[in-house]
Amino acid sequence: MPLDNLSAEAEATLTVDRDVAEHVSRTLADYLRGRVQECAELDPAISEAAEAVSEFVLRGGKRLRPTFAWWGWRAAGQGDRGEEVASMLHAASALELIQTCALIHDDLIDRSDTRRGSPTVHVRFAGTHRDNGYAGDPERFGLAAAVLLGDLALSWADDMLHSAGLARRALARGLEPWRAMRTEVLAGQYLDMLGQARADDSPETALRIDELKSASYTVERPLQFGALIGGAEADTVSTLRRFGSDIGVAFQLRDDLLGVFGDPEVTGKPAGDDLREGKRTVLVAEGMLRAGRRHDEAASRLLNSALGDPELTRSRVELVQEALTRLGAVDAVERRIDDLTESAMSALHSGELADPAATRLEELAVTVTDRNR
Repeated sequence: MPLDNLSAEAEATLTVDRDVAEHVSRTLADYLRGRVQECAELDPAISEAAEAVSEFVLRGGKRLRPTFAWWGWRAAGQGDRGEEVASMLHAASALELIQTCALIHDDLIDRSDTRRGSPTVHVRFAGTHRDNGYAGDPERFGLAAAVLLGDLALSWADDMLHSAGLARRALARGLEPWRAMRTEVLAGQYLDMLGQARADDSPETALRIDELKSASYTVERPLQFGALIGGAEADTVSTLRRFGSDIGVAFQLRDDLLGVFGDPEVTGKPAGDDLREGKRTVLVAEGMLRAGRRHDEAASRLLNSALGDPELTRSRVELVQEALTRLGAVDAVERRIDDLTESAMSALHSGELADPAATRLEELAVTVTDRNR
C-alpha cells in the first residue's frame, strides 16, 4: 500500500520496522540526555560518571534485544496505534540498559581491556584516577566505578520501562519475562565464573551457561517480553520462545567462534580475548574433549596453558586456532549452529505469526548466526 494511503499510525509502525536499531538508538539518546542532566544537578562529578554510561550505551551495539522485543510485539499483531508504537519502542529500548549493566560487569569480571574498540569502564576510570593523581589504588577505583555504573544502568533500565507509557495490563504481562531475564543472565554469569574456578571443561556445562547467559536474555525473553506486552495468544508466545531458545544458543556459539577467530576490527576486541579471559566455551570444551579422546597431549597442554593467560600472544592464539580446527572442534560447533538454526526455523514456520514478523525474524536468525562466517 502506498505511504500516502496509510494512516499516521501505520506509517509510524512501518518507519520503525525499516530500522528498529536506529530508532532504538534515538530513543536511548533522548532518554539518557535527561538522566545525565538530572545527575548534573546533583554534582558535576556525578554528571561525568553518568555521561560515561551514556557514551557506553550510544557508542555501539547491534540493539538485538530491543529488536527481538519489537518483532515479538509485532508478531502479536500490534502496530496500528501510534501512541502504542512509541510506548513499545521506549519499553524495548530499556532492554539495552540491562545489556549495558551486564557488559560493564562482565568486562570487570573478565578483566577485559577493550569493548567496542574503546577502553572498558573499569580501565577508563582507573585511568581517570591516575591522570588526576587521586589518592589510593587506581585499579580499585576503576573496579568500584564499574560496579556502581553498571548498577546505575540497571536502575535506569527499570525506570525506562516503567516510564514507557504502557497500559497497566500490558506492563504487568511484560514484567514476567523482564524479571526472569534479569535473574537468568546473572545466574549464567555466576555459572560461568564458577565453571572457570572449577576448571569444568564439559560441553554440557558450557551449553547451559550459553542458555542462561546469552540465549535466554538475548533472544527468547525479549521475544516473549514483546509478545506478552502485545497480548499475544499462548500458542504465539510458545512459538516465539522455541524459536528464540534455539537461535539464542546458536548466536552465542557464533560469538564463541568470533571470540577466538574474529577480526578485531569487527568485534572491537583483540583476537583470542576469550582465551585470555579463561572462558570455557563450547568451542574450547569440544577441543578439550577431542584432544583427550585422541590422547593428543600437545593439544591439551596448549589449550590448558592458553586459557586464562593474560599475556597470550598472537602467535599462540594462531596455534590454538590451528589446534581447534585440526581437532574438529570448529566443525562440531558449526554443525551445532546449523542444527539449532534449522530447529528454530521449523518452530517459526509451525506457528501463525502476524506479518511481517515471521519474515523479519527469519532474516534476523540468519544475521545473528552467520556473522563473518
